[in-house]
Amino acid sequence: MSKGRKIGRDAKTGEFIPVAEAKRRPNTTVVETLPKPKKPKK
Repeated sequence: MSKGRKIGRDAKTGEFIPVAEAKRRPNTTVVETLPKPKKPKK
């Protein structure tokens, strides 16, 4: 089971970018793991 999904983020602007592009520019980007959304209680 995965803990969440990976997303790339530009460190200068804060914009979300594809993970492949973030790995290509490691000096100015980070790859983050966003947690899975919790199921609402009934």
